[in-house]
Amino acid sequence: MLDEWKGKRVLITGASRGIGAAVARQLGALGARVAVHYHASADAAEAVAQDVREAGGEAVVVKGDVSRSAEARRVVDEAAEQLGGLDLLINNAGDMLGRVTLAEIDDAHYDRVMDLNARSVVMVSQAALPHFKRAGGGSIIHTTSIAARNGGGPGVGLYASAKGFVSTLTRNMAKELFADNIRVNAVAPGVIATDFHVRHSTEEQLAAVSASIPMGRMGTAEECVGAYVFLGTDSMSGYVTGQIIEVNGGQLMP
Repeated sequence: MLDEWKGKRVLITGASRGIGAAVARQLGALGARVAVHYHASADAAEAVAQDVREAGGEAVVVKGDVSRSAEARRVVDEAAEQLGGLDLLINNAGDMLGRVTLAEIDDAHYDRVMDLNARSVVMVSQAALPHFKRAGGGSIIHTTSIAARNGGGPGVGLYASAKGFVSTLTRNMAKELFADNIRVNAVAPGVIATDFHVRHSTEEQLAAVSASIPMGRMGTAEECVGAYVFLGTDSMSGYVTGQIIEVNGGQLMP
């Protein structure tokens, strides 16, 4: 069943670290051809690409700021050119960009958060459409967040709202693109032990959140990978579209 991954052409945005990197490594082990996208972390992206190769897959590295529409289109086209087409897109690029309260939000912060977490998903997906159509179909998996449902913690209202946008967009795209044989789904991680939370949360905040999770701890990036593999495996999830898989240790049970 997993043999279908051999040679599958995959672009993962934001793949130089965290969940994106973990997914890239696993897809490499399954024999996929992976475009590892990054914006600023060149060395980390190259390291992930090397891990993909050593695991048995093929990898290319693509740089670009997907929060900008023109760059988003270039990243997709460059990845597709190097891979020889595109079968799967994983929209994983995103970041909180700091905890900023409602009283502190200004136009610049609003634009940065929404462009990275919402605009990029729209524009990268749009740019992928011609490549999917040439391939006869494909699959898109967005990374949303538990924050899309619970609103997130203090100072993350814009990020949570942007992820709510991604979750709603997932459902709309699934309806719009089924005629082109394109499935669209999403994964919603909970509190995952990556540098995302090292950068944006205190030890006290993380301890409090961990105590609220039925499984009693934060998850790992590797524990999110299976949801992406399932959604990207046509023989497993060929009749699944417009769905969001929650990976949160029971913190949220919708």
